[in-house]
Amino acid sequence: MTAPFYVQGAWFVGAALFIFGLKGMSSPASARRGIVIAGYGMLLAIAATFLIPGLQNIGLIALALVIGGGGAWISAQKVKMTDMPQMVAIYNGMGGGAAAAIAAVEFAKGDMHGLVATTLATLGALIGAVSFTGSCVAWAKLQGVLKKAYRLPAQNAVNVLLALISVGLGLAVIALAPQQPELVIAFFIVALVLGLIVTLPIGGADMPVVISLFNAFTGLAVGFEGYVLGNPALIIAGIVVGAAGTLLTQLMAKAMNRPISNILFTPLVASGPGEAIEGTMKELSALDAAAMMRYAGKVVIVPGYGMAVAHAQHKVWEMTSILEEAGVEVKFAIHPVAGRMPGHMNVLLAEAGVPYDKIFDLEEINGEFGQTDVALVIGANDVVNPSARTDKASPIYGMPILDADKAQNVIVIKRGKGTGYSGVENALFYTDNCRMLYGDAQPMAGEIIQHLKSMG
Repeated sequence: MTAPFYVQGAWFVGAALFIFGLKGMSSPASARRGIVIAGYGMLLAIAATFLIPGLQNIGLIALALVIGGGGAWISAQKVKMTDMPQMVAIYNGMGGGAAAAIAAVEFAKGDMHGLVATTLATLGALIGAVSFTGSCVAWAKLQGVLKKAYRLPAQNAVNVLLALISVGLGLAVIALAPQQPELVIAFFIVALVLGLIVTLPIGGADMPVVISLFNAFTGLAVGFEGYVLGNPALIIAGIVVGAAGTLLTQLMAKAMNRPISNILFTPLVASGPGEAIEGTMKELSALDAAAMMRYAGKVVIVPGYGMAVAHAQHKVWEMTSILEEAGVEVKFAIHPVAGRMPGHMNVLLAEAGVPYDKIFDLEEINGEFGQTDVALVIGANDVVNPSARTDKASPIYGMPILDADKAQNVIVIKRGKGTGYSGVENALFYTDNCRMLYGDAQPMAGEIIQHLKSMG
């Protein structure tokens, strides 16, 4: 069904609003405005769709909008900031699943015409199905439903075999779909299984890259299906999201110094003892930590997932405010893959009211650690591990890290003596200038605050 010119025009305007919204999301200062602009674009695109003459199943469309929109509104209102990564993961999956479902409906109708349309529908179905089940696994891992990685014997061979079967069935679908509906069913089943099998072995350390990759998959799938439906809003929005997700995935992989193929086929786990670590872990009290920071000239705070789990961002900002009132310069250093998704730490700090001009990424802040009196590491591990520079046997070797170990003093707030997601012992914790403050980040930050207040 060809939409009239006024509907096509509204879709085009909606797509333009998507682009302007995405541009706004490139900066924390304008991100909220960007989201609102993109939301208006989506509202316009949906409203215009109802103006298509002869549109069928309007009641079902409205019901789907109420159920989907209502569920999203309720879940978005209730979700905790620490649970935002799994929410993003499952919404990625829903987008990919929707794209695959569109292709399934078009194949079931049997009226798809043209090699290009059939090929793009098949590609969208394959990518969308993989994104759907893969994102569901990512959600389950982040939510704690799946508490460990599951790896099959000859995992890489199984991945490649399933991928080849999916491609082969896809080619068969392109050639024979109208006459062989069972091929379509087999194609979707294998694609869905591929998403599961590829994602199950991937651990928490690689999850930020996985979420970003599936975001790119979903965007591309939506763009392809937009072509099949003749909807320019879906085409533009999908391709923009796919391109943005691809670039972000590449940035995340670069931040870990690992190719994307390595992330998908070689999970990040410790494979051996690595270099021997000399020294011992040295503890200090909250009072000592408070004194070190109160009388410092410059403090750099490095947050990690431990801060998110403890919901400590508000206490950390309160502590920062007290230090600044005492004349201490305080900055925040964010590693690109800190937390469970890209930008996770930035969102948490913004929620607590930390000004954007106090938050710096790895490249901006690393040169300052040498002139820093105290580096306060809160729940971070692998992203400050100096073994990444020196230990060639380490799975994180070559990964750019925050140079917290170069500060004059390092304080690490950590729940216990365990390793990070990579399973690698952190050499930072054994250095002469590092002290450990064991406990959850929120109560530890609270104790430091009380001591800071008593120091005047």
